[in-house]
Amino acid sequence: MDLAVSAVTGELLGRFISFLLSKYSSHEIPQEKQLEKLQQLLLRVCTVVEEADSRYITNSGMLMQLKLLADAMYRGHHVMDMFRCRTHTQQNLIDQVSNQFPPLKRFRAIVDASGNDKARYLELHRTLGILETAVDHMEEFVVLLGGCERMSRRPYDAYLYIDNFMFGRHTEKQRLLNFLLEYNPPGLQPPIIGGLSVGKKTLVAHVCADERVQSQFSTILHLNEDDLLRFANSDALLSSKVLAVVEFVSDVNESSWEEFYTSLAQMNGSKVITISRFRKSEELGTVKPILLENHSYEELSYLFKTLAFGSANPQDYPHLLQIAEEFAMQSQLRGSIIAANIFADVLRRKLDVKFWRCTLNRCITVAEKNFSLYGEDLKLLFQQGQRIDITNFASSPAAPLHIIPCIGATKVPRNDLPMVTFRELLLDPTVRPKGEFNLVSWESRLPPYTSFVHFVPDCAQDIPEDKPLSGRKRREVPS
Repeated sequence: MDLAVSAVTGELLGRFISFLLSKYSSHEIPQEKQLEKLQQLLLRVCTVVEEADSRYITNSGMLMQLKLLADAMYRGHHVMDMFRCRTHTQQNLIDQVSNQFPPLKRFRAIVDASGNDKARYLELHRTLGILETAVDHMEEFVVLLGGCERMSRRPYDAYLYIDNFMFGRHTEKQRLLNFLLEYNPPGLQPPIIGGLSVGKKTLVAHVCADERVQSQFSTILHLNEDDLLRFANSDALLSSKVLAVVEFVSDVNESSWEEFYTSLAQMNGSKVITISRFRKSEELGTVKPILLENHSYEELSYLFKTLAFGSANPQDYPHLLQIAEEFAMQSQLRGSIIAANIFADVLRRKLDVKFWRCTLNRCITVAEKNFSLYGEDLKLLFQQGQRIDITNFASSPAAPLHIIPCIGATKVPRNDLPMVTFRELLLDPTVRPKGEFNLVSWESRLPPYTSFVHFVPDCAQDIPEDKPLSGRKRREVPS
């Protein structure tokens, strides 16, 4: 009986999808007109999102609408690039490159040059509907936005590249600003919780740099769990209005936390923000935590293409746009915005189809090799601090290349070891030192200017391939 119901349900669902595809493919409005309309709607929504990002928004309903607008904006950009690839890409060039390298794997059908046009048109129609709905409800939002106080902008805030800005996190930033600028009775504090390398410290540093926040507090302290008892009875907490930012890299010592927080709560106007990767730290606060999820595929796609093309116009490189979509997917699968920044920084140096495709296939090969060795995805290997084999990133590897990922607490690397960046290693394998060295995968251009440094062991010691090493703690070098 269950099999019959399942078969009937599947048949009805298939017919319904076929009906929708047929309906939208025969739509009266030509595709060119639809894309023109999409571009116009995107311009309106982008303008409002950019303006909202420069205002202090305290209305919770407006923050929810801002998130919807931002999500619709990134989805619209993704669909626009998808059609640009389809319109401008010449199949013969793709075939030529495909013959030289292994075929790209797991390409989304929606961005594949050989994909279904009806599915693309349906996605275009859906996105237009989302943007039209967002714009229809935007008038009241814009009116209310005009009453919100504008943030002051310093001249040196106007950078040319998006990698000098905190990307996204529009509503999270506003929520944290509201907490710091409003009067809150003692006992309230928002835990900021998120996975590895999702931008927790960057969000806090960005908000703490705000002019109004700095004028609100005379002292801003950045602490970890080891500093709690030391500062519990410190004069720094008794002599001024303090904002304490506490980062937890392990389970919370409740007794140390209670003593510290009791001392801080006695100071009128002082506040504390906690940062953690553990949901258990949610119990530290009495208000709703700020949860930082991984960026969506559409967000990472927008960010990656902006970073990878730099000052170049992506429309002039339709073949690279397709490869950029797969890079964005790989970054999203790894669950880290760091991966997007790392490879965008490398690819921007050489806008060449062969180089981009070769680099992408190396990324896929490294992920598959480590999964076959350890039975875990790269994301989990990084979180666990296990050894990772990145030998395939070298164009002509002379010896195996492994790294110990950076996780956990801050620790200064050994000064006696050579330092090499991932970009240097990928572009010129001859820069690889002999023996042990430190590999800098990425250096953030935003406060707190974290450098992600990995330890590279000497593979001449014949480390067993099938035995993961224990992780080492994150190491940061001064900016």
